[in-house]
Amino acid sequence: AYEFTTLCCQPSVFYVNNAKIQLLDLPGIIEGAAEGRGRGRQVIAVAHSCDLILVVLDATKDDRQQQLLVRELEAVGIRLNKRPPNISLRVKKGGGLTVNFTVPCPRLNLKTVQQILQEYKIFNADVVIREDCSADDFIDVVEGNRKYVRCIYVYNKVDMLPLDEIDKIARRPYSVVISSSALWNLEQLKERIWEELGISRVYTKKKGQFPDFEDPVVMTEQRGPCTVETAVSMIHKELLKDFKFALVWGSSAKHSPQHVGLSHRLADEDVLQIFKRI
Repeated sequence: AYEFTTLCCQPSVFYVNNAKIQLLDLPGIIEGAAEGRGRGRQVIAVAHSCDLILVVLDATKDDRQQQLLVRELEAVGIRLNKRPPNISLRVKKGGGLTVNFTVPCPRLNLKTVQQILQEYKIFNADVVIREDCSADDFIDVVEGNRKYVRCIYVYNKVDMLPLDEIDKIARRPYSVVISSSALWNLEQLKERIWEELGISRVYTKKKGQFPDFEDPVVMTEQRGPCTVETAVSMIHKELLKDFKFALVWGSSAKHSPQHVGLSHRLADEDVLQIFKRI
């Protein structure tokens, strides 16, 4: 029997809390995928555009399978369950290098920063390092093309393991245990996906009508701040040109309705009514 038989991307859709989520089943990643083996580059290219990655693992095997997958994704600039380093880099035309550390940084010093920038032919720049970080973190900032994605490690086939082993795996960070054949824990996996995506549902309302609670505008933390501007652009980008103001009902409003602009931050299950310039 083959360990995986998915040969191309298989899209599907499922619903959690009235929000439609698209799931893409990708071919398995093998060693050397970052260099193109097993159509690895095409598979990883899809992962670059997603909001959440589910790494499906065989619970009956050791941790080498997880280490292999993480290593291949790291090789193409995908950082799992990490946030961008709090480092500011501004390249300029002249004036030399200016490097400021606002906090103690034992893993990175001035000489290392200068050497890295010289390797990338950057001789004029302002650098501000606001947290303790490593040389690899600084290189990620210089490269500027890293993708920081949340990830859930989904351990399948746990029905073949004893309870104490299942409990040990379930306590690992960012992990969920399931059995697809026995239909174990699938609802908890859906709830975990919901939590990791940080979804906010915004319901739209036309003047003089009830809100549309059937088809919300779904926003995630990965795609930017949950603001009126983001919601309007997701409805239609042309609306931004004619936007005048909006009315908001819900937990983000100080009073209902509240007259707001594009920068107003929305909360989950808010109701939004948009007004255009005439």
